[in-house]
Amino acid sequence: MNERDSEQVAQTFSERGYTLTPTEHDADAILINTCSVRDQAEQKALGKMGIMGKHRVSRPHVVFGFMGCMAQSRGEELFKRIPHLDVVVGTQKYHRVFDYVDSVLSRRLETRMDEVGSEMETSRVEDEIVNLNGVKVLTARVLDTDEEEGSQNTIRDHVPREKRRAKAFVSIMQGCNMRCSFCIVPDTRGKERGRPISDIVEEIEGLVSEGVKEVTLLGQIVNLYGRTEFDKVDGKSPFVQLLEAVHAIEGIERIRFTSPHPIGFRDDLVAAFTYLPKLCSHIHFPMQSGSDAILKKMRRPYKNEKFLAICAKLKAARPDMAVTTDIIVGFPGETEEDFQESVRCVHEVGFDNAFIFRYSKRKDTPAAEMEGQLEESVKEERNQALLAVVNKLASDKHDALIGTTQQVLCEGPSKTDKSTLCGRTTQNKIVIFEGDAERMTGEIFDVKIEDSTGYTLYGTPMLS
Repeated sequence: MNERDSEQVAQTFSERGYTLTPTEHDADAILINTCSVRDQAEQKALGKMGIMGKHRVSRPHVVFGFMGCMAQSRGEELFKRIPHLDVVVGTQKYHRVFDYVDSVLSRRLETRMDEVGSEMETSRVEDEIVNLNGVKVLTARVLDTDEEEGSQNTIRDHVPREKRRAKAFVSIMQGCNMRCSFCIVPDTRGKERGRPISDIVEEIEGLVSEGVKEVTLLGQIVNLYGRTEFDKVDGKSPFVQLLEAVHAIEGIERIRFTSPHPIGFRDDLVAAFTYLPKLCSHIHFPMQSGSDAILKKMRRPYKNEKFLAICAKLKAARPDMAVTTDIIVGFPGETEEDFQESVRCVHEVGFDNAFIFRYSKRKDTPAAEMEGQLEESVKEERNQALLAVVNKLASDKHDALIGTTQQVLCEGPSKTDKSTLCGRTTQNKIVIFEGDAERMTGEIFDVKIEDSTGYTLYGTPMLS
């Protein structure tokens, strides 16, 4: 989701005459889009921004900014933590980032203090000449974390690509109405707000014209899309209606979505996998815990039995369905018995992979104040134990594919070895193979699987 938001901001800069640069040393504006799901992500962003202050010595005009969830939750505090910080913009203001940054940069380059324009009306701006690391710099500290009606409709543009791309992310909504006790997202992203189906379809049609064949629909709880704005039609939820509309777009070959919640996984969505063949045979489905007691503390409004039942229905609808998940270990009050329930459920579902997180306190969340906080050593031990189970399941599933033929969408050169190509199966499994990037990127074809590292498949394209 942050990747998609970042692309929207980048597109705005490109559209208005700026050039994206792969190196921070050449940049006139450096922006970090932040995440607050885990403390580690926040500390990493703070550390990176702190280090980049050195650029002020040789390039005093450079504008530094934080965007996203940490910007939303910490706001004013960030200016105190990072002296050279100029701009802090929240999650409903991505479409205003360009105006703020461009205004600050222009005034610095002109070395004069212009009056704040109309684009600054919703923000707080303080201008002064300060001494930072021995360099006199015009500061214009911009803080904008206000709510803005219709902000969900501003994440709609994509950076033009010189080369063909196979897939794209499409934001269909913002916000979350759930109140999981460990999660800060409802406070940083606001309430659920869905985009009109017609606008989403128009965006995807534009992507098809650029050669995109696969889209991933994004939402904090994606399968609850539109429940507060749009009506059911013929017993189908707004999300299923959207899936049908996207499925009808000529040129789109694959549809993914992330991340759903058990509370929104009704029978109409399960049934969609039986009659919408473009839906990929993979679902990322956060379980969080296999213990009903811990799920209750997490304020997850379902029992594990329901989660398991949904997984069974999905695999009945699509026998080749791959299921991946998120699991939190070491949640406050989690006993060894609770942890073993999670282990049992991982075995029962047979997840293709899982992201396992040690519980991390988040500011102003109920879980942070709960009794029974576990020692880090216990969290790490459980993390490693469950990771071993998941890795074994994933390795076995990959090994079972050796000798089979899989349909793969080629995404282009591999990130780790540019001399090879990378693609994914409909089950979202990574496949590495040799070939011509210009000719094969964006194409779907059969690949004979010949080897596996346990996490990555290797094969030979079966091209005519």
